[in-house]
Amino acid sequence: MCYPTIEYHGASEGVTGSCHQLHMDATSSLLIDCGLFQGNEAPAAGRVRAGQPAIEFDLATVRALVVTHVRIDHVGRIPQLLAAGFKGPILCSEPSAKLLPIVLKDAFKLGISRDQNTLERYIQLLERRLQPLPYGQRFTLLATDPLNVRIRLQRAGHILGSAYVEIDLSYPATGDNKRIVFSGGLGAPNAPLLLPPQPPERADILVLESTYGDRLHEDRASRRQRLEAVIEHALRDQGTVLIPAFSIGRTQELLYELEDIIHIKLTGPTPHPVGASSLANSPHATGEAVSPTNWPQLPIILDSLLASRFTTAYRSLQPYWNQEARERAEAGRNPLAFDNLIKIDNHADHIAVVNYLTQSARPAIVIAGNGMCAGGRIVNYLKAMLHDPKHDVLFVGYQAKGTPGHAIQQYGPKGGYVELDGERFDIRANVTSIGGYSAHADQQGLVEFVIGMQEGPGEIRVVHGEQRAKEALAAQLHASYQQKGWPGVKITFDRDET
Repeated sequence: MCYPTIEYHGASEGVTGSCHQLHMDATSSLLIDCGLFQGNEAPAAGRVRAGQPAIEFDLATVRALVVTHVRIDHVGRIPQLLAAGFKGPILCSEPSAKLLPIVLKDAFKLGISRDQNTLERYIQLLERRLQPLPYGQRFTLLATDPLNVRIRLQRAGHILGSAYVEIDLSYPATGDNKRIVFSGGLGAPNAPLLLPPQPPERADILVLESTYGDRLHEDRASRRQRLEAVIEHALRDQGTVLIPAFSIGRTQELLYELEDIIHIKLTGPTPHPVGASSLANSPHATGEAVSPTNWPQLPIILDSLLASRFTTAYRSLQPYWNQEARERAEAGRNPLAFDNLIKIDNHADHIAVVNYLTQSARPAIVIAGNGMCAGGRIVNYLKAMLHDPKHDVLFVGYQAKGTPGHAIQQYGPKGGYVELDGERFDIRANVTSIGGYSAHADQQGLVEFVIGMQEGPGEIRVVHGEQRAKEALAAQLHASYQQKGWPGVKITFDRDET
């Protein structure tokens, strides 16, 4: 067999379950990510879900796991991987090493055991396996006569700690050298908090994500205007804006944007304090008139324990923020912990807030998990509010087919319905999607990542996207190669060549 070869254990024919195995020679391989399948992609082929312990591939040659970022569709099968006997190091960026245990505590509870002692032993095992790597520093994984392997992580701009992976392979016996780059999730330019990705110098083989390979995002100014417009609509109608958000990345970016909007609005009259205890005593609750566009009085409710933990962790990782975000913090502002922000911790408070917002005429913004409405606290809000046109549901990220979020996004504008926990709920709330808040790069960003290299990869494997997104991205890449005057490129996806 001719090495290297790549085997896909997820995200080759969809957008979840990312897991790629790089076979470097007959005795050594690497795993790049090990994530859970979600939506229709999980049951379609009997693939592993949370609660199913099976790892369906041989681990005998796996020397290490490299984590590109800590979202569940990239790391959610790590508990099953450890349970299956994987004993190698887990390589990731320094911020990811701080965030990964937070993610995997929940994944372990769902997939392995809820016993606290077992959970603590598992987290200790995980932390012993973690090997954080500074961005830009090459790490030698293997240095043997038949094979040398060096790994370097570079900023991907997707979520805090995200990285694309450069793997340099050297075969001393033949003199062959190969560089394989795995993009992981690439971020959009000008994203709040994060530095943008810088393309690698070169790659012989590029494994490239394509989540938004068939579309362009709004720019930051436009998406912010739309965010304000949706919230103004809810304020006028005395309604609630429900934002199903992923706990890590998008939630923190939204909080960052909302803090800045409110900061600008604060040039007006001094606002009343907004806190958890002030909700019931607010002017809306007491019948006192309030300006429908009074942002300084608007509560921003973060109703997700996991998102709260990540937000706290993000605040502790300021050295990895971009310059704009650091300057705000240095000026005394708290982009992720401002006065309007209310964090809901326990279930009783969660239910109380759902009931209060349903029964009152108090405008509010609720950010709750999970991002695809397939579980979590957002479901209770949706059950209580979807039927009422004064409320808004705002999607700011990708909704996988087969998830309730996708159904709401697709059928909500048509006055349709969605099934939540086996019960049908009519959708009369206003449904809006703002693609610009996706943490994934759009088609232009993906193409620029490729053509920003000094020379074009000879082979691109397009993964982590729906078929139409892959096809559109491949067509644009072929056209861009021609414009650059580069030699032709071999592009493959779903085991077919283009």
